[in-house]
Amino acid sequence: MPALIDLRKRIRSVRNTQQITQAMKTVSTAKFKKAQRNILERRPYWHNMPDMVLDMARWAERKDHPLLMAREEKRLVALIVTSDKGLAGAFNSNLLEKTDEELANRSEKANISLILIGKKAEQFFKHRSYPVLRSYAGQIQNMTEEDLKDLSRYLMKLFVYSETDAVYAAYNEFKSILAPKITFLKLLPLEFSQTAGGMDSLPPDWDPSRVCLLESVLPLYFENQVFHCFYESAAAEQAARMMAMDNATRNADELISDLTLLMNKLRQASITTELLEIMTAVDALAKK
Repeated sequence: MPALIDLRKRIRSVRNTQQITQAMKTVSTAKFKKAQRNILERRPYWHNMPDMVLDMARWAERKDHPLLMAREEKRLVALIVTSDKGLAGAFNSNLLEKTDEELANRSEKANISLILIGKKAEQFFKHRSYPVLRSYAGQIQNMTEEDLKDLSRYLMKLFVYSETDAVYAAYNEFKSILAPKITFLKLLPLEFSQTAGGMDSLPPDWDPSRVCLLESVLPLYFENQVFHCFYESAAAEQAARMMAMDNATRNADELISDLTLLMNKLRQASITTELLEIMTAVDALAKK
């Protein structure tokens, strides 16, 4: 049985940990609300723009723009978005395990290169055989839209100059506070169905020319897809950390209650033992 002093020290330690997890939950809640506002304001644009671009691409021809050119996927680039920090439950581990499985299936037919965002992704793929083209470990908090635009231009350059045949993105998309959606999305080339939309009989009257429009719209579309991956992951990360810290705070509270109950039982047993010893001594003196 532990001594009372050991139990008091353990209760004090758990209570200090609970204060830390409560503070981290408060910080994550504030960051989550900011990230949630960000993605909710942009989602109509992110979700409606693909339909418009797909219609434009379907009406045009693949030869009209390099980003539409479909090739046999012999070389792939995977953009993997995780977090720099842990304490977010299974936010990183689930994504990395699913992504590793996807890459293993594709590595039999293609050479795969990686672009990593987040320290957790860098640590996970450090001992694997995939070459890393760029790594943004420890920089998520400081990444700006200019950094994301630079990354987008780099990916487009790789595809246009045939240094890769396809670009994929793996990230956690924020769906609810309880669980993010693990997403493995093909970004390039832009895929579309020739019969999608039911509007093949009504081609548009291009003004300016379709090549000019595609040159303006497709790079902007791709940039916003990269923004989408990054900001959805950021919101999902804060939601996961908020829930993890909330669970940790509740678990600490339950542990404190259990330890306090055990300490009270030990103290009561000690008091009872002392009273029995006193009564035994009194009885012994009375018999003399």
